[in-house]
Amino acid sequence: MLKVGDQAPDFTVMAHDGKPVTLSALRGHKVLLWFYPKADTPG
Repeated sequence: MLKVGDQAPDFTVMAHDGKPVTLSALRGHKVLLWFYPKADTPG
């Protein structure tokens, strides 16, 4: 379990354009992750 101030583990997710994004590639930048249920998506 992570605690406040812990460094997030590296991971890769698919961006909105279908391309993979790895957290470590964004080091030094602010990152906002937004998770939502798939059932809440249009279509």
